[in-house]
Amino acid sequence: MKRDVIKIDEEKCIGCGACIPGCPEGALQMIDGKARLVSDLFCDGLGACLGECPVGAIEVEKREAEPYDEVRVMRDNIVPKGINTIKAHLKHLKEHGQTEFYNQAMSVLVEKGIKIEEPEEKKQVQGESCGCAGSQIKHLTPDTPVAETVTDASSQLSQWPVQLALMNPSAPYFDKAELLIAADCAPFAYGNFHQRFIKGKIVIMFCPKLDQTIEMYIDKLAQIFTLHEIKSVSIVRMEVPCCGGMEIILQKALERANKVKMVKVDIITIDGKIR
Repeated sequence: MKRDVIKIDEEKCIGCGACIPGCPEGALQMIDGKARLVSDLFCDGLGACLGECPVGAIEVEKREAEPYDEVRVMRDNIVPKGINTIKAHLKHLKEHGQTEFYNQAMSVLVEKGIKIEEPEEKKQVQGESCGCAGSQIKHLTPDTPVAETVTDASSQLSQWPVQLALMNPSAPYFDKAELLIAADCAPFAYGNFHQRFIKGKIVIMFCPKLDQTIEMYIDKLAQIFTLHEIKSVSIVRMEVPCCGGMEIILQKALERANKVKMVKVDIITIDGKIR
């Protein structure tokens, strides 16, 4: 039968594994450093994993495939992983309007004597991403100082441009540089970003999820490491899973340049703390 099934572009896949938590059904696994679809039987084709991929390597295609088997997925993959995975799977089916699959899943739980509260109905807000931690809506309350004081908020930026897409790998400011590779969102989340992270550093910024030039980024970073003596490398990224792609991109660039570097990684929480 022809139906919707996940397709993975192995050339684009950077092996970050961000898609795996979005597939509790067990259709995706990390094999040989790449995300792989291990069974059509376990893929429901709803695409919850799409929003997690930072490089757009996953899409849904319609092709000949075995029918999705909800009962087998529940018995073999979902139930053995425990209550939290069961709840996540039921919520996934509810949000995608898969009533038939949901009822089949509940019947398996009854069969196995597993009691679980049914997830509440939730209307998806227009523009809200399904399942992607990086795009979930949150309202944050900034920390308020006891007394307002005037502080030195001068810029510590020592070069321009900062976006990797605009940078020239042969720029002289890379010579003996201490590199700071920062996620686009990080300076907005951490209030004292300039003083804590930028001071004395050459800044490189990009987004591993939204930017569509990941292969070019790997190549540019590799050129920078090849053309210049780099003193140190640090990453400042957000806590969301897709931001982990920054470390993978840097690792691939170092491998391409045949360089070995110790990399310091700071992770910023959405509410502006260093994790």
